[in-house]
Amino acid sequence: MSELYYNAAPNATRVAAPVAPPRTYPTAKPARVYLFGTCVVDIFFPSAGLDAIRLLEREGITVNYPQGQSCCGQPAYTSGYTDQARTVAAAQLALFAEPWPVVVPSGSCAGMFREHYPTLFKGDPVRREQAQALADRTYELAEFLLHVCQVTLNDQGAPLKVALHTSCSARREMNTHLHGRALLAQLSQVERVDHSHESECCGFGGTFSVRMPDISGAMVADKTRYLMDSGADQVITADCGCLMNINGALEKQQQPLRGQHLASFLWQRTGGAQ
Repeated sequence: MSELYYNAAPNATRVAAPVAPPRTYPTAKPARVYLFGTCVVDIFFPSAGLDAIRLLEREGITVNYPQGQSCCGQPAYTSGYTDQARTVAAAQLALFAEPWPVVVPSGSCAGMFREHYPTLFKGDPVRREQAQALADRTYELAEFLLHVCQVTLNDQGAPLKVALHTSCSARREMNTHLHGRALLAQLSQVERVDHSHESECCGFGGTFSVRMPDISGAMVADKTRYLMDSGADQVITADCGCLMNINGALEKQQQPLRGQHLASFLWQRTGGAQ
C-alpha cells in the first residue's frame, strides 16, 4: 500500500492515494541529457540546479540546458487556465527536440511533463505525439540518479539526522519519496528520521498558497511543527517550491532548522568531485 495519505482532520480516516506505476529504465547511462531547471530553481535556488548538473556530470554525462526554458505551465494548469498552460507547454516542447532524457530537479514539474503534457495536447495529434515522447523520457533527478545512473554514494560528512520531505504531487506522480530515501540510505553517516504527517502537503501548492493563504499558513505551521518535533538537524527535499515554503515558515518562526535541496545535500556530503 502507498505511504501517501490525505488526512482532512486529526481524527479523519486515512485513505490511501494512488502512486505512480513502476516504469522500465534504460540499461545503460546515456551520454547526454537535458536539464529542465524549473522556474523556482532558476529564480530562488540556482545552486540546486548547478549541483544537479555537477552530480550528472560526475557520472560522465554531458548536460544540455536550453536557455529558452521557462515555467512548465503547472501553475496555470492547476488554476484552470488550460489554454495558457498549453501555450507555455508548447514552448517547452520545442526546446527538447533531441531524443535525450530530460532530468528535472523537481518531482512536481517532472510530473507535469509526464502526467499532464499529453493530456494538454490531446486535440493536437502532432504535439500530442511530441508530448508523449517527452513524457516517456522525463525523469525526476533522484529517480534518474538511482535507477538510470545507479550511483554509489560515498559519504564524507559528519554524523547527521535528517528529515525527508517530498511534495504531495511528487509522491503521487513520481514516487519521489522512495527515490530520496534510497539515496539517503547510501550515506553511512546520515540517519533519516521519520516524522509525523510526512506525506501531507506543506501548504505551498503553487497558486494555492496565494489563493488560500490562511489555509496554506495553517498547513505549513503543522508541517514545520512536526519537522521540529522529529529531532532532525536538517530537512531535505527534492522540490524547491516546498523548500521555499518550509524555509520561509521556519525563518518567520525564528527557528534554526532549515531545509536544503537533495541535489546540493548529496553533492556536499559526497565531497564534490569524487
